[in-house]
Amino acid sequence: MIKKNQKIIQRIRSNILKLSHIAKSSHIGSSLSIVEILFVIYFNILKKGDRFILSKGHAALSLYCTIYEKGFINKKTLNSYGKNNTKLMAHASHKVNGVNFSTGSLWHGLPVALGKALYFKSIKKKNKVFVLISDGELNEGTTWESLLFAAHHKINNLIVILDNNKFQSLGKVNEILKLEPLKKKFESFGIKVHRCDGHNLISLKKAISKSDHVKPTLIIADTIKGKGVSFMENNILWHYKNPDKLQLEKALKEIQK
Repeated sequence: MIKKNQKIIQRIRSNILKLSHIAKSSHIGSSLSIVEILFVIYFNILKKGDRFILSKGHAALSLYCTIYEKGFINKKTLNSYGKNNTKLMAHASHKVNGVNFSTGSLWHGLPVALGKALYFKSIKKKNKVFVLISDGELNEGTTWESLLFAAHHKINNLIVILDNNKFQSLGKVNEILKLEPLKKKFESFGIKVHRCDGHNLISLKKAISKSDHVKPTLIIADTIKGKGVSFMENNILWHYKNPDKLQLEKALKEIQK
């Protein structure tokens, strides 16, 4: 099972690299940092009736490659990424089977997820809502407002996963706007907080499965931007660049070894 999971993750990363190269698309570092998180959500966590929203919609390629492995879209659709008339837009699109909400403007995903979770509670449904946000989104007031609201109203069916890769569009998060101590800040709001290695499947599954019976839950998933490719890891250039032919070959060798 472990080998099977790692093979799927390897294919997801390989497809991200290949499609980014073909489409000349950006945000490859952001896509690579969330592969394990998306794998755990789609392969281990989501149940019928649950919802998942990728708030950091610029990492849509990672989502598309994951739902392809899960069977929501076929190979032809996946390979249409970056081509004319494709449904696979550069930011997450609800027109794609397996994608619940169109995102791209950062910080919109959490408020929408909160509203959906509140709706489920109002009609006494036990479905959960999962939302994956970026650490850069913590620069936005609506993110904190949503967390305050969720804690105050005890929206215990809301599970927020923070992709804490410590980089945003123009540099390191702690140099642009210091956020730590994150765990203490979130807990002071009245939120149940877990922290884990965002690339460890067992730790991720354990943390995401520990939703609270009273409070909303937030998982700080510590990740590496550009995970899996040495020359892309923690390199802000890969927020914008795409690999040329030689870089693609080198990256694929690292992923597939």
